[in-house]
Amino acid sequence: MFVLFEEDGAFKAGTILADNDASLQVENTHGKRVKIKRANVLLNFREPSPAELLNRAGADAEGLDTEFLWEVCGDDEFGFAEFAAEYYGHAPSPVEAAAVLLRLHAAPIWFHRKGKGRFRKAPTDILQAALAGLEKKRQQAQAIDQMRGELVAGRLPVEFNGMVAQLLYRPDRNRPEVKALEAACVDTGLSAARLLLKCGALPSSYEFHYNRFLFEQFPQGTAFPAFDGPTAPIGLPRADVAAFSIDDATTTEIDDAFSVNPREGGGWRIGIHIAAPALGFTRGSTLDAIARQRLSTVYMPGNKITMLPDEVVEAFTLAAGRDCPAISLYLDVRPDLTIISHESRVEMVPIAANLRHHDIEPVFNEDTLHDGGPDFPWKRELTLLWDLATVLEAGRGKPSAHSNQVDYNFYVDWQQHTADGPGYITIGHRLRGSPMDKLVAEMMILANSTWGKLLDEAGVPGLYRAQGGGKVRMTTVAAPHEGLGVDCYAWSSSPLRRYVDLVNQWQIIAVLTHGEPAFAPKSADLMAALRDFELTYAEYNEFQRRMERYWCLRWLRQAQPATVEAKVLRDNLVRLEAVPLMFKVPSLPPQLPGSRVKLAVDGSDLIDVEVETRYLTTLSEPDPELEDEAEY
Repeated sequence: MFVLFEEDGAFKAGTILADNDASLQVENTHGKRVKIKRANVLLNFREPSPAELLNRAGADAEGLDTEFLWEVCGDDEFGFAEFAAEYYGHAPSPVEAAAVLLRLHAAPIWFHRKGKGRFRKAPTDILQAALAGLEKKRQQAQAIDQMRGELVAGRLPVEFNGMVAQLLYRPDRNRPEVKALEAACVDTGLSAARLLLKCGALPSSYEFHYNRFLFEQFPQGTAFPAFDGPTAPIGLPRADVAAFSIDDATTTEIDDAFSVNPREGGGWRIGIHIAAPALGFTRGSTLDAIARQRLSTVYMPGNKITMLPDEVVEAFTLAAGRDCPAISLYLDVRPDLTIISHESRVEMVPIAANLRHHDIEPVFNEDTLHDGGPDFPWKRELTLLWDLATVLEAGRGKPSAHSNQVDYNFYVDWQQHTADGPGYITIGHRLRGSPMDKLVAEMMILANSTWGKLLDEAGVPGLYRAQGGGKVRMTTVAAPHEGLGVDCYAWSSSPLRRYVDLVNQWQIIAVLTHGEPAFAPKSADLMAALRDFELTYAEYNEFQRRMERYWCLRWLRQAQPATVEAKVLRDNLVRLEAVPLMFKVPSLPPQLPGSRVKLAVDGSDLIDVEVETRYLTTLSEPDPELEDEAEY
């Protein structure tokens, strides 16, 4: 005697070896002995053999029309054997009964299971909905396969238009486009970014990194919304100075300038002048909303996303040849560079010149300060400011650290193209702590600490940078900054570029003009602005570091050196000497930090932003007497 039974959701057949009332010992078609419950037995038969029954029933089931079976069966629940008898018009053979069972079981949309071997036809409305769902899935599968084929062939499917960023940076795996992309990645062995780059969805690897940042930080794009233009301040007194700024050649948001005038009786009156966009719009205006959302200008090699619209920047930047609204800090200085007093004013400042680093550094540097050097415009003023900066630095008790550290300047010529896409990178370097750096830094530290005290003494809240125990934090109350050696430090010198500085400028203007502060003490909005700025500013800075690393790699691919020289930082981490590119060298043997090594360049990847190198030889070990190198 043979039986057809259900086990683990599948139909099997076997020979009965022992019949115990509640269970059976059965040998299945593979020769395995199993114990089954009698309730799981669906059919007893004597012929054909179990294996033949399954084979013949499976073949016959394929020939049964599911739709016809659904139409001819009744609406009530039924057993498969009963239905087989009605369908064939006679007592069904074991093969016929099994064929009907297999067909009913294989069509769950048409027939709903109600128990072991029992079914009920699906209601018409439910069936139609299910069939529509099946058709939709079929069409979707067909579309996915078509898109996959397009991608494998190196073509971008039209369905991908307008959604490449979402596919790359926040894919929804329920979407057919994502399924097609994943399938194509498996077929080609490429990552999604590399495959889309190959298909022309991205002009170059640069757009992959830049667009990711825009997708995360500027989902609505970088264009400014409509805004009410800034108001030109009126009635401000005109300063009797000729101010000049010192900036990089690419700087358009010129925040600060300086002036030097002799005092009667000896000494000088030195002015630190900060651009004052806070005079052009108020808190709660559309421009405030724009600045509050962006919180800072975003910098990256070859590009930037400004915090304020160009129209506002142009109106308040300290451009040469015009009078600009500014907040000025005047220092009365004796001939021995002792500061007698200081005064802050809101005024119009005539800007006489915008000095640029590349023009001034060749004639104003450590060598020319010691040896005299040639005469040039503004030499007397710059030399005096540098002398004062040296005194201020000593007064803070914080002499310049890491003066041998190198700063790198990135210049991208977007008119030139390379094999990696638009943009030819040039990376220049200059020693940090140059006379101009010290001059500007000390003047800004003095202005920010002085105005921080001004707010604190007036009982007006501001946004401060504080440091204690080596940890830097932001706070709304004045607190010491141990790293700078000042009692308090309120960012106020870059209001065109940072929202924190703009907020502090509103507060400073209120104190100087005896007006109502934009933010009251214990303002929840002020604390919210602080928190948002800290998070956003950190993300912007991290993006700038990532893009500098990317362009370092582009520089390396442009130069195509077979070998490079690098300095060991720690373990197998090294930094190139020519550009600030840090990476790990797995083959590097143990080296002292500061050792110089030669490496072979084996390859690089602009998507992962990684370089592959091999250790060749050690060029030199560090000199303990010169070991004053800080990490970039």
